[in-house]
Amino acid sequence: MKVKKIILKQFKRFDDLTIDLGDKPSKIIALVGPNGCGKSSIFDAFEEKLKDIRNFGQEEVHYYSKSLYSSDIEKRKHQYNKHNAIQIFTDLPNNQLLRNSFYIRTAYRFSSKFNVQDIKAMPSVFEHRDEPISTISLDTRLESNYKRLLGMAYSEFFIGIKTGEQVKNELIGDINRILIKILDIEISDLGNILEKKGQLYFKKGNSLNFPYANLSSGEKEVIDIIMDLIIKSKQYDNTVICIDEPELHLNTSIQRKLLIEIEKLIPETCQLWVATHSIGFLRAIQDELKSKSQIIDFSEGDFFTGTHTINPIQFSRKNWQRIFSTALDDLTHLISPRKIIYCEGNEKKSKDGNDLGFDADVYNTIFSNKYTDTIFVSSGGNTELDKRSDIAISILNKVFKDLEILVLKDRDLASGKIATEKDRNLYLESNPANHRVLKRFEIENYLFDKEVLMKYSEGNGLNFDEFTYDQKITDILNDNVKDQLSVIKNICGIKTSINAEVFKKSLAKLITEDSNIFKELEECIFQ
Repeated sequence: MKVKKIILKQFKRFDDLTIDLGDKPSKIIALVGPNGCGKSSIFDAFEEKLKDIRNFGQEEVHYYSKSLYSSDIEKRKHQYNKHNAIQIFTDLPNNQLLRNSFYIRTAYRFSSKFNVQDIKAMPSVFEHRDEPISTISLDTRLESNYKRLLGMAYSEFFIGIKTGEQVKNELIGDINRILIKILDIEISDLGNILEKKGQLYFKKGNSLNFPYANLSSGEKEVIDIIMDLIIKSKQYDNTVICIDEPELHLNTSIQRKLLIEIEKLIPETCQLWVATHSIGFLRAIQDELKSKSQIIDFSEGDFFTGTHTINPIQFSRKNWQRIFSTALDDLTHLISPRKIIYCEGNEKKSKDGNDLGFDADVYNTIFSNKYTDTIFVSSGGNTELDKRSDIAISILNKVFKDLEILVLKDRDLASGKIATEKDRNLYLESNPANHRVLKRFEIENYLFDKEVLMKYSEGNGLNFDEFTYDQKITDILNDNVKDQLSVIKNICGIKTSINAEVFKKSLAKLITEDSNIFKELEECIFQ
């Protein structure tokens, strides 16, 4: 069974909402959007219909009826009528709903532990009331599924055709094949209730037969979902299966793998609805499951007030960008920096393997703590910076709207000739506002500053020769001090050989926020 359309009137927080999937709805329907946008309310509507068929207990009317909370006094007088409030249209003849038409679970309200003390004949899946009656209720189906698994094992064993080991391996084989793909974990034993070990046991790495209770929350969540779908798939073979926000305890890579495996477990005659703002789930829908999926996007406005129809979005770059922005929220800048600063330095390794983005390395070391949303990139010499930054601006600004791209040059911008402060200011006035120029000749004029070198010597228990420094380094702003490494080494009291790049990167770590050098560099670049 597949849902084609759902209409909600005065239900939960919706005035009048229609979700229209078209005449050929997909196998996977993803409800995406921020918290509080109404995703879970769609599943509540399915559950309301399910209760009529399964004779489950009912939530009180005030949980579902929007009219009760209307600012319009006349609307408050309207009686809640489930059949008017919820209309579901499917691909079944006459929209006839059956006992197995919906199967709904909220994965993160799983059982944290269980210990079965006895086993007896279990009622059929449809008769057993182990399912929560709403998405806000605790889900305890794992214990029931464990009992069913044990019952199946005992039944197979007592028939006498297979050994106990064969029965166990067959029953948990399908589950383990999936768990290994997702978690690299396996069920090692079904337990033994006669020995008061009424729970599942696992192996992972060099750990063997540790209990279910010892698993992490994410591992329990995956096992709960996979076991449930495998055990129930024979009965729920023409069903709309709903999972509400299953990503809470799962990292991104596990989320992606889980959705791919869930899709394989669900028959083609079924439909999977998942409410999510999971990056991993969205990635799977964007790539592996794209041809089988439709996305209902709640992030585009307020669908609670007034009459609205939502159709599946087109899989365009613009829409994906918006969806991932909703999923990432304020974490977006961790993937896309707010500021990229192109600076001088070789972008390719030299023959000895050094100087790969040296300048960028230094700047990133100095500013990474305070400017967490900024990244420096070495991109060649003076003229190359202009070309590459222009290309970056034309391309990246179209993809990342809030991205700022700056160009940072050394003050030797006159092809190695001395450029005065007046020349520097003239350059800045004559070029775009995103250009920056150091006040000193180049980055080494900051690294080899007396303040930094004294801190280096003191930190390494060396004697700093201040007298020689003042004699040799007479103009730290304008001199080409990079070529005086051997002099600097002796002034710092270093007796052994050193690698120039490693030494300078060590100095960069000493330019902290409380230092004058940091403040001067910060002013040149950021202010």
